[in-house]
Amino acid sequence: MKILCIGSRLFDDVAPYFREKGIESVVTESNPDADNLDLADEVFIGPRGMKFPHDVAIKEEVDGIVPLIGIDPPLLDVAYMKEEVEAENNIPVVASNVHAVQISSDKSKTKEIFRKIGVNTPESVYVYKEDLDDFEDIIHNEGFDFPVVLKQNQGQGGKDISIVSDIDGVRKYFETFDGALCENFIEGAEISIETLGWKGEYLPLVPVYKGDTGINATHPITRVRYGPTNFEKLDNEEIRATALKIAQNIRTEGNLDLDFIYDRKNNKLYAIEANTRPSGTRYLTQASSTINTLAELVDMAAGVFSIGDVESRIRNYYCAEIPVGTYEGEIPEKTFKEKDYVVHGPVGYQRVTIRASSKDELISKVKDITGRDIEI
Repeated sequence: MKILCIGSRLFDDVAPYFREKGIESVVTESNPDADNLDLADEVFIGPRGMKFPHDVAIKEEVDGIVPLIGIDPPLLDVAYMKEEVEAENNIPVVASNVHAVQISSDKSKTKEIFRKIGVNTPESVYVYKEDLDDFEDIIHNEGFDFPVVLKQNQGQGGKDISIVSDIDGVRKYFETFDGALCENFIEGAEISIETLGWKGEYLPLVPVYKGDTGINATHPITRVRYGPTNFEKLDNEEIRATALKIAQNIRTEGNLDLDFIYDRKNNKLYAIEANTRPSGTRYLTQASSTINTLAELVDMAAGVFSIGDVESRIRNYYCAEIPVGTYEGEIPEKTFKEKDYVVHGPVGYQRVTIRASSKDELISKVKDITGRDIEI
């Protein structure tokens, strides 16, 4: 069995799994100085784009392709390559198709799907720069008022997103952009959940908490995050059922990362975004459920993936993810087998994800490993 991974940046998440299963790994990469190249059995360096990995896959006669791409811009090219390779060469490509990517990569289209299938999403309207003089009338006609969230239809990780409280803030935002998706600001808890999908079957995993929204809130990556979510009035099964409904309707394959906001005051869950790529909360998913979502992509490519098998392996832990900047201690493999923690992220922006069997044990472990006191 030989499987090709496109991109090496995330390959250390699955390299131990390749070794464990005796699968030969092939990695294509455009940067000869990229991380993790030494972990693969074979490495091919070539130009950016999907033609090079496509050609390597055919030449090397691989059994499957797993794009390890954590950013949005290449996803549509991956989807076109998927359709071509699967149709012409019968090689499975573990990624979403063109239909799903075109929806998930456009925030306006994503929200249209949410509304169509009856999933709550914040009121919104697309506003162009030339309509600024009528901005307040436009949002009032849609049923909301300041504060508002301004964002671009394409983008990830909080890029080009601004929460503004008045028309002056809107005008400042439009000094840079000619238009924006304007969304009603919902104050509450940010939640993410990963969903696995393959050949028409879907499995939502564990909802995890990323911190609260707020006018002056910090970016989620700088916050303490934990899993599973634990809100008195919100059942995690409601989140999982909503995630399943979205995945089935968008018809994703591989990994789907969904973002929600929970309005505690009104006890209401809102869907915000859908991302057809590996999630930034995958270590929380792995710590709290034992499911390494990227390893499951390898199983899909290898033809051995089963929803029932994944469900049978799910275990329930408590976990927390702590920003530490630069971690000074031992850095284990990202498996949670050597230690009950993993370290991830670039030096200077590292995070430690820790798991435990109880809340009290987790609080103690966080203190021992990071020196931080946390409340859950």
